[in-house]
Amino acid sequence: MSGKKNNTLVEPTIKDIPKLYNILSDEEKAYLIDNHSTVFYKKGDIIYQEGEKPTALLCLGKGKVKIYKEGVSRREQIVRMASAPDFIGYRALFAEEMHIASSEVIEPCTIFQVPKKVIYNLMKTNPSLSMAFIKSFASELGFARYRTVTLTQKHIRGRLAESLCVLKDIYGFEEDEQTLAVYLSREDLANFSNMTTSNAIRTLSSFVNEKVLAVNGRVIKILDPDILQRISRLG
Repeated sequence: MSGKKNNTLVEPTIKDIPKLYNILSDEEKAYLIDNHSTVFYKKGDIIYQEGEKPTALLCLGKGKVKIYKEGVSRREQIVRMASAPDFIGYRALFAEEMHIASSEVIEPCTIFQVPKKVIYNLMKTNPSLSMAFIKSFASELGFARYRTVTLTQKHIRGRLAESLCVLKDIYGFEEDEQTLAVYLSREDLANFSNMTTSNAIRTLSSFVNEKVLAVNGRVIKILDPDILQRISRLG
């Protein structure tokens, strides 16, 4: 696991992970604060790799992350895009398995690491925390199943339109309420949409010509969200 470890808390802090911190009692909060570390990652850093064994709960306090798996000919398939505050890599931790995917930073990150023993101790004394993890698992499983179907059954236009809608839901817009607040390479956009990079480029161009999008490098503006959603829905 790469990254520079620093145990000095900075903004944000572990207190800014509501799905974890807000559920705890005062005593449990103090225990958590005393028993976690903060790790800072820069763009391009690998947080964990496929085949590694997780040893801690990873809480994304700041930044943006892609979760991907290598397929045939080492081609990446992005299976999840994560934004703060959230958990990453926790399925393998609780399953007591190796990671089945890798995680890479796409925007500088602050991650709080909670050792496995610590999070297990908290779950033993706090049933609400265990239920919160179950809810997160169920939500992610439902979304993963939905994406599996749509990325295999929708046509290229529908897949790319859906991916852009998903990115909007995860990261939102910049202040202009049009520009996606995440800046992906064409390759990453293709890998998230289950298509080749050339197909992603051609489809983006067609959306621009239809005035659904405006594109400038990695900056994508959604000019007509209703039409984009319709293209996604029709597949």
